[in-house]
Amino acid sequence: MELALSPEQEEIRKLVSEFAEREVKPRAEAIDHSGEFPHDLVRKAAGLGLLGILVPEEYGGAGLDHISFAIFIEEIARFCASTSVILDVHTSVGTEPIVLFGTEDQRRRWLGDLAQGTKLAAFALTEPEAGSDAASLTSTATRRDGGYVLNGTKIFISNAGEAGLYVVFATTRPGSGAEGITAFLVGGDNPGLKVGPKFKKMGLNGSAIAEVYLENCRVDETDRLGQEGEGFRIAMRALDSGRIGISAQAVGLAQGALNDALAYARERKQFGKPIAELQTIQNKLADMAVRIRAARWMTWKAAALCDAGQPFTTEASMAKLFATDAAMDITLDALQVFGGYGYLEEYPMARRVRDAKACQIYEGTNQVQRMVIARELVRV
Repeated sequence: MELALSPEQEEIRKLVSEFAEREVKPRAEAIDHSGEFPHDLVRKAAGLGLLGILVPEEYGGAGLDHISFAIFIEEIARFCASTSVILDVHTSVGTEPIVLFGTEDQRRRWLGDLAQGTKLAAFALTEPEAGSDAASLTSTATRRDGGYVLNGTKIFISNAGEAGLYVVFATTRPGSGAEGITAFLVGGDNPGLKVGPKFKKMGLNGSAIAEVYLENCRVDETDRLGQEGEGFRIAMRALDSGRIGISAQAVGLAQGALNDALAYARERKQFGKPIAELQTIQNKLADMAVRIRAARWMTWKAAALCDAGQPFTTEASMAKLFATDAAMDITLDALQVFGGYGYLEEYPMARRVRDAKACQIYEGTNQVQRMVIARELVRV
């Protein structure tokens, strides 16, 4: 296995790192405190071609690989996890299903706007009674007049209210479980799609998460993504890829926390010397660095398998599990390095801890990741 980035991937890292330092870092604290959706950062990222990083060039995108995508998300998350998850959801579970499963007409209609950032994408799978058990959807899609009428409620939908496109999952055969689930492309301006108030969360305050209501939402047959009954497979493939993005987000969060802890430990003096010279602090810093390195390589391994067209479900779940658990521990350890200052909101550690917690929950809880990994281990 090649353990070095290609020149093109190094260029992506340099481009996004400079963008994150210049544009994202100065805005991160204000976004967290105000809860504002960072429209300006999304537009600027789109201007650099980053929102179409996984979209083929023929449809207006950059046509790059999933390692480049992981690098992109990691670099943004070093400073602002809210912005990174907005861009991640748009790029992976929002846009990539059209690249993989869309008709030529659907690709031509949607991918250009998504790649250019004139429309954001959202992924509407989870329901109030169907979270980890995604096969138990109750939202329905009923055939009518050459199309479908969708009814139901979705919850915890990232980019809700901001998206111009929703990838929506509903059952065309109620009671048939996964076999009845079908995917649809629903425009944000569809009069049958309504968005509830933005949830107030403990972290990721700049990201918009809300309920989405489908009320006699009419869509044409040309808006069905894949065939009837293929929706569950489409959703699971999207989540596999999405977990690469969440793993990268966790790595970026952890790396940002370590960078801050290192800078503080070099300057903060106790017992007549910088605390970076104290063994107990050095042990924490070393352990953080090791776990970040491991999480990054696990994330890139899953991405490399995805790009090679090989099965990567297990590797994506392992990366998501390891990286997000590591991010939670590392942000807490970094806060401890700051001592009392780490507990103050004017320092970034409180925000990083609050943001890291979400990574263990969305795109499949870490309990679910363990189920996925174990299932693959025991499969005969």
